[in-house]
Amino acid sequence: MTITKRVTFIAKEGEEAKMKELLSAMVKPSKAEDGCIFYEIFQYENNPRKFMAVETWRDEAALEGHKNSPHYKIYKSSYEPYCEKKYTDELEVLG
Repeated sequence: MTITKRVTFIAKEGEEAKMKELLSAMVKPSKAEDGCIFYEIFQYENNPRKFMAVETWRDEAALEGHKNSPHYKIYKSSYEPYCEKKYTDELEVLG
């Protein structure tokens, strides 16, 4: 069963560029991971402090592999100083 998530980030005031840099660095290596079906990060045009990652993984093992990847560990240890708020939604794909 696939796993789809939406992760929303609100950058701290003035930290939009750093947040964008950190999140953008995740896209290419994440897409190359075994079990990655979809992985994109978006920045809201009407609110540049707000970012959204949408990701779909083949299964729980693929998601766990992602969480143990070197690029995920860099992101995880680096984003907090630039992020005011982060929340995750589990999504069900319809159709």
